Amino acid sequence: MQRWRGLEDIPQDWGRSVVTIGSYDGVHRGHQLIIRHAVDRARELGVPSVVVTFDPHPSEVVRPGSHPPLLAPHHRRAELMAELGVDAVLILPFTTEFSKLSPADFVVKVLVDKLHAKAVVEGPNFRFGHRAAGDVEFLAEQGKIYDFEVEVVDLYVRGEAGGGEPFSSTLTRRLVAEGDVQGAAEILGRPHRVEGVVVRGAQRGRELGFPTANVETLPHTAIPSDGVYAGWLHAGGEAMPAAISVGTNPQFDGTERTVEAYAIDRVGLDLYGLHVAVDFLAFVRGQAKFESLEGLLEQMAQDVKRCRELVAAAE
Repeated sequence: MQRWRGLEDIPQDWGRSVVTIGSYDGVHRGHQLIIRHAVDRARELGVPSVVVTFDPHPSEVVRPGSHPPLLAPHHRRAELMAELGVDAVLILPFTTEFSKLSPADFVVKVLVDKLHAKAVVEGPNFRFGHRAAGDVEFLAEQGKIYDFEVEVVDLYVRGEAGGGEPFSSTLTRRLVAEGDVQGAAEILGRPHRVEGVVVRGAQRGRELGFPTANVETLPHTAIPSDGVYAGWLHAGGEAMPAAISVGTNPQFDGTERTVEAYAIDRVGLDLYGLHVAVDFLAFVRGQAKFESLEGLLEQMAQDVKRCRELVAAAE
């Protein structure tokens, strides 16, 4: 799959293509419907499929300080899109100047002049251009002028997550923030993932017999609520069952919020400096402060046992 950062990266000889545009944070099951439709349509027409997305999130430019927690960084979204069969991903730098492009100018500069769109696939509530003035109806009108089709796909899948609310990135972020990682996984179609580099912490876990990988998460990451979770630690191409702690370490009067993963039954792992991923399978318990260190150690042993059981059942 080709990855372009900015319009200037698009090959000069790029021909017609089927395009879909959106933030697509999380590439959840609703997003997957649209992207798969774009991929299928591209194959029918014998042209490549392109996903256009933005960095940073448009809300951060339009309303500074409002950047939402991210369900997946751009490289992860690209991986997920590649699995769906996408041929190219175009990440457009979303600047103040770019935000002022009218819907008509966006169509010409991006869809017509650069991507030579033959078809554009979007959800029913798609908005674009300055002040989000463009919608799918306007896009369809432009398609008649510039010779591209517009196809609208209903992305609102429903399930048990969120009490039956339509699946969305907003709902997924809320469930993650509440610690409902199983509900988030239903929407995403996979466990929620947090990534980052393993850094040196206070090393208390090692002293207590439960050495953890202290993950320095990427900026704006959507991190589950404080507590203990079962899941997996991905490092060096291996997925290891893990007990994951999110929080401030109240037992030791900590103030900094951390994500730490203990690779269950693994000895002698040296992960410092490695980029790792942590997948959240299930919530085990909330964060707590114990009356004694012995009480903490007893609870940690129980947590690891429970996490081992949950991961084994899932696998």
